[in-house]
Amino acid sequence: MSDVQDTFISHLIEMRDRLLRAVLAVVIIFICLFPWAQDLYALLAKPLLAALPKGGQMIATEVTTPFFVPIKVTMMTAFLLAMPWVFYQAWAFVAPGLYQHEKRLGVPLVIASVILFLLGMAFAYFLVFPVVFGFIVGVAPEGVAVMTDIGKYLDFVMTLFMAFGITFEVPVAVVLLVKMGMVSVAKLREIRPYVIVGAFVIGAIFTPPDIISQFMLAVPMWVLYELGIVVASMITKPKPEAEADYTPMAESDMDAELDRIEAGQVESEPHDQK
Repeated sequence: MSDVQDTFISHLIEMRDRLLRAVLAVVIIFICLFPWAQDLYALLAKPLLAALPKGGQMIATEVTTPFFVPIKVTMMTAFLLAMPWVFYQAWAFVAPGLYQHEKRLGVPLVIASVILFLLGMAFAYFLVFPVVFGFIVGVAPEGVAVMTDIGKYLDFVMTLFMAFGITFEVPVAVVLLVKMGMVSVAKLREIRPYVIVGAFVIGAIFTPPDIISQFMLAVPMWVLYELGIVVASMITKPKPEAEADYTPMAESDMDAELDRIEAGQVESEPHDQK
């Protein structure tokens, strides 16, 4: 009992140390980026400012917003830059408890998760934001000046960043489901129509009410789902034909067969007579 308790406590200590290392990395990067906090927010706000009419600007409706919003953006940037180190700490904690084949699968999935999430955010920033903000400014009634609060703007772009970042994780989720045996590749192909409908529903929820931005979320989700199916089918070994065709006899059928043999209803093959 004491050995189990000591092992549990040692795991808790290791988890604390890994977590402290991850947090420390984020804090160090944040301190290094702090002098450029205003520039980082200006970079984040660039897509909206480019869509505003000449002379348009953003506003701050709360007293502390001009200070705290750039700080939040800097913290978010620090976390993104430290993400590889954070994921490494998480992997170093769970890896000793995994089998060798799980480790071989886990490393590529962790790396792919980080890359795909960053690609999703980049897709939102460079392609989706100009379309969304151009639509918002374009539908504003005549005489209405679009001046978005910087805090509300940060909340909006963070929602889109998370939506597109998670959307780009679809291939990883598909591969995991297949490798864990929760669903087969054939079943994934079978439910494809429902996935497409669900992608457009999610696009309608997390994007502004214009058809272009909805398509820009739904179509990549669908394409990435198909990519996940392709990857899962490549890394999943098909069952041998003999094993696939073999169907074990049910226990009740075996009992019935034994009863018939005992009753003399099944004749054995005659032996060769000399």
